[in-house]
Amino acid sequence: MGLLNRRDFLSRTAAAVGASFVVGTTTGSEAAEPPATRPVGRSILRANDQILLGKTGIKASRLSIGTGTKGGSEQRGAGAPAMIKMLRNALDEGIRWWDAADSYKSHPYVGQALKEVKRDQVTITTKTTGKTAERVLADIERFRTELGTDYLDIVLLHCMVDADWPRKLRGAMDALSEAKEKGWVRAVGCSCHTFEALKAAADEPWGEVNLARINPFATLMDVDKPADVPKVEEVLKTMHERGKAVYGMKILGEGRIKGDQIDESLAFVLKKPYISGFTIGFSDPRQIDDIARRIERIRATA
Repeated sequence: MGLLNRRDFLSRTAAAVGASFVVGTTTGSEAAEPPATRPVGRSILRANDQILLGKTGIKASRLSIGTGTKGGSEQRGAGAPAMIKMLRNALDEGIRWWDAADSYKSHPYVGQALKEVKRDQVTITTKTTGKTAERVLADIERFRTELGTDYLDIVLLHCMVDADWPRKLRGAMDALSEAKEKGWVRAVGCSCHTFEALKAAADEPWGEVNLARINPFATLMDVDKPADVPKVEEVLKTMHERGKAVYGMKILGEGRIKGDQIDESLAFVLKKPYISGFTIGFSDPRQIDDIARRIERIRATA
């Protein structure tokens, strides 16, 4: 069976979907209730469902279009014109959350795509590696210029690895809070790349949005063994209970999770009511189609 019409397939039921296009490397409406309140297994969830991110007041699609696979090299390899077209096509299908970062070098094509749509149609996440207040404020000003927008929806401190990061980066955190007060940023938080940093993020009241590595196989995660994944789950539950928005990354382990494990990993994350949504890195529209179809099929049989 060939690919469905990209503007039609999201409105079809899972029963109408046949064999899906299998993604080899990386493998997303109507307003929906947040995962914390929507009954599991009773309704089909879709990639383009609009979900509320914690207490931020920000709504975004359940699936976020990632631009940082292998540090963004896969997206850069696809080329700016292809990436701009892909972001626009995803938005046409209601997938309205774009995940960027300074280190991915994805601002140029995200900014170009943003010029072609109404600003409030898209939720933009980006990330700074700044360690000082001065650097973070300079980054935010540059990011707004590069993306061609007065405000950034979510700005994260990128790649926290130190358990003591809330103390060491207090200046950077204060700068993000200042930017929020000025209306330059709507919500702040961090992405974590060690278990110790993740626990610190759960305990730190400052952060509103947390980007965490999660899949059932412990692939490129903050723990090394599948048996230890529940430890990460407990931390993410704690974040959620404290009013933080949690969204996942490395759902497919940058393409290392393949075959039947793709559906298994998607189902694992979709069944977690404390995970609002997740980002997956894409470089081809067919990959988005494939994942969106998989999400519908999983929820239809849950």
